[in-house]
Amino acid sequence: MSGITLSLVVAGLALIGWLTARTRAAGFRTGAQRFSSLPTHHGWYVALWTVIPPLVFLVIWSVVSPALVTDAVLTNPAATQLPPPGFDRASILSEARELGAGRAFGAFNETSRLLAPAYAAAQSRYDWIATALALLLAFAGGAYAFTRIRPGFAARTRIERIVMGALLAASLIAILTTIGIVASLVYEAARFFSVVPITDFLFGTHWSPQVIDPRDPGASLGAVPLFWGTFFIGAVIAMAVAIPFGLMSAIYLTQYAAPRTRRWMKPILEVLAGVPTVVYGYFAALTVAPAVRDFAVSIGISWASSESALAAGAVMGVMIIPFVSSMADDSLAAVPSAMRDGSLAMGATSSETIRKVLLPAALPGVVGGVLLAISRAIGETMIVVMAASGVATLTANPFASTTTVTRQIVDLLTGEAEFDSPKTLAAFALGLTLFVVTLLLNIVALRVVKRYREAYE
Repeated sequence: MSGITLSLVVAGLALIGWLTARTRAAGFRTGAQRFSSLPTHHGWYVALWTVIPPLVFLVIWSVVSPALVTDAVLTNPAATQLPPPGFDRASILSEARELGAGRAFGAFNETSRLLAPAYAAAQSRYDWIATALALLLAFAGGAYAFTRIRPGFAARTRIERIVMGALLAASLIAILTTIGIVASLVYEAARFFSVVPITDFLFGTHWSPQVIDPRDPGASLGAVPLFWGTFFIGAVIAMAVAIPFGLMSAIYLTQYAAPRTRRWMKPILEVLAGVPTVVYGYFAALTVAPAVRDFAVSIGISWASSESALAAGAVMGVMIIPFVSSMADDSLAAVPSAMRDGSLAMGATSSETIRKVLLPAALPGVVGGVLLAISRAIGETMIVVMAASGVATLTANPFASTTTVTRQIVDLLTGEAEFDSPKTLAAFALGLTLFVVTLLLNIVALRVVKRYREAYE
């Protein structure tokens, strides 16, 4: 039975359980007796017990069943032709699995073609086992819950506990995912630093992972040019574009724009935040980068690069404008109106009120928004992959080529290099460094914003 069909059957059983439990509970409500739960609560209690056990089982089964199917296939006589455990063996089994599932129509390896029927048979057998067990759990869970329905049963309390447990599980999934990401970064980065000294990585000024001397790998893996390029593009050029335009747009929308104008201008501005970054990357590579180079040539800079830091940083700044504008908008709107009215009542003009009263009062919130925008900019990937250079240089010239940490992570993890090589493991060290920097920026920004909100709420 397919997954969709099984889901529909379980949902149908849950609906039947909900209706029967609700009808039975409604029969208890006679006379003036007060009940702690409504008939609907009893219905949902039975429905949840019908759905949750098979759902949990199927999630666990989806993790366990591939190994069971593979073990069953390995008992086939054709499996004796498989090579020893390794990449070749895994690729053949993967190809046989795709053929058996009907997702492929040709085999590069004869052994895959021979094992495909065994994969199809084993998968079908285990699918029917999973279907039978899931339906059995649905019946058992629904029957157990139905037998507990009685006038004094607190179904509402049980449902609230189930919902709270589901919310807790969702929260734990997010937390455990974050812990897993950090643990993987730390583990792989520790392997890298066991080969390359951390001082060479953090303070070295030469980055050339294509040519690594096995006797001294740290000599070619100094990340200072990457850190500088990331800071130069994301925190200097991008912010030079995003802060003035974002702040001025927020001032106009909150202080000068008519309500009708604000209603249609603010959504249009925020559309920039919803544009996919790959679109910004194409725009930077095909439009902005050639225009920047032509401009540089027109003013006498003939050696200007078509993959300049200015092109990538300017487009990144346009992408960040909504972040700065939104935070500045909220900060200016949170300033008590009494401060603005008092300034105007003292004879100050609107521009003077903005410069000397509103902006100083909203400055912590604006600063917090800028820090969040910087953390967003330095973690951007697609724009710098498509518009920035892959050459690591220490330069402050916006028309020159430079690269970023995210660009190098992409370059290091693509290609045919061995996973255990210092070149590949360097990507995890860069990722860990970038994670720590963005985490610190977010913490500082949130603390600044929190202090600001406490002052005016």
